[in-house]
Amino acid sequence: MFAVLKTGGKQYRVQSGDVLRVERLAADAGETVQFNEILMVGGESTTIGAPLVDGAGVQAEVIDQIKGEKVIHFVKRRRKHSSKRTKGHRQKLTLVRITDILASGADSSGVKAAIGSGSVSGAALAAAAPKAAAKPAKAAAKPAKKAAPAAAEAAGERPANLLTEARDGKADDLKKITGVGPKLEGLLHENGVFHFDQIAAWGEAEVAYMDDKLSFPGRITRDNWIEQAATLAAEKE
Repeated sequence: MFAVLKTGGKQYRVQSGDVLRVERLAADAGETVQFNEILMVGGESTTIGAPLVDGAGVQAEVIDQIKGEKVIHFVKRRRKHSSKRTKGHRQKLTLVRITDILASGADSSGVKAAIGSGSVSGAALAAAAPKAAAKPAKAAAKPAKKAAPAAAEAAGERPANLLTEARDGKADDLKKITGVGPKLEGLLHENGVFHFDQIAAWGEAEVAYMDDKLSFPGRITRDNWIEQAATLAAEKE
């Protein structure tokens, strides 16, 4: 007698005693699994499913959990991109030995029912059902998280020397500082910074505050704005 079963998206023609490598099943070595997706059963007479054969099953013993041959996936994009990528993969498989082919009366009681690339026992499914039903109630009973504040406080400390406008109506050319362009200069003006001596007086807390306001974390320290501003302020005097 033979059967055609389906598991892990693949079909296999099997007889008693055959050893197969199938997609990973959730079963340990020595356990018995039952495949219930049977497409055909053949022998003295042949039964073809529509699409499955009712009541049919194939039982197998799990020999071991293994990995398949290593497959190398190499991609090379020429011309415009000129990039290469190599990835290796070993498919997780289960080694099983077919022990019995049941043309009818297949019962998964006490036997793990292999479904797709995994397996689950009937008892486990029955036990999981009430738990799944209880989940919404449990979630509803869970206290709601505190609402996040509308706006997070800015990091650091607001500089005390910020101005509403430039002194004498004439701002310093902040673009002389490396890393400051027209856009950043405009942002500095919007945040009350118009002169070199303002920047030169900042400490770590003030730098953290302005980093957050300018949305360029680390720029002030990385480009040594404070040292540059101090030098430019001294030259101005």
